[in-house]
Amino acid sequence: MLPTRKEAETLLKEAENCNPGPWGNHSRVAAHCAEKIAAACPMLNSEKAYILGLLHDIGRKFGVRHLGHVADGYTYMMSLGFDEVARVCLTHSFNNKTTDEYIGKFDTSEEEFNIIQKELSRITFDEYDRLIQLCDSLSGAEGVLNIEERMEDVKRRYGSYPQEKWNRNLAIKKYFEEQIKKDIYMVVEKDTFTVQ
Repeated sequence: MLPTRKEAETLLKEAENCNPGPWGNHSRVAAHCAEKIAAACPMLNSEKAYILGLLHDIGRKFGVRHLGHVADGYTYMMSLGFDEVARVCLTHSFNNKTTDEYIGKFDTSEEEFNIIQKELSRITFDEYDRLIQLCDSLSGAEGVLNIEERMEDVKRRYGSYPQEKWNRNLAIKKYFEEQIKKDIYMVVEKDTFTVQ
């Protein structure tokens, strides 16, 4: 189940009031990218893609956490009955389906970590999981970024970036470009889109 677009926008605004920061605009950029790419893919629904992109980091509502935001987002969205959003709260950080490649602190309780591991093992990634993983890797707080520049920025901030994760992000980008037969950066309006 999904919230409506308006409900999703309200949820994000409420979350930003609890924990202000650049993550809110990052989420808006991800939503923009997801909507644009989905609109160019016959197998995807652009409205659903927008909502999933907008709420993929909703766990940040509960404070400054690293891996914890994944557990918080998943649990929060499940509590509201939005299982499709809960899923991308979980899958957006693990494009190779392993917590071993997570970049950031493992700041979860044992129970939270077990939920992440258990639920991740049950999921077979679909087009929306891959789409939000891609859009997360394209989105800065100011606008759309070059995917390699974004990964380099993460590497600088955290000290490392697993090569397998790097390669997977590039493979997902290539996959969607092959689906839509267009350059991703043109589709997501990289050089012109700014957060309103």
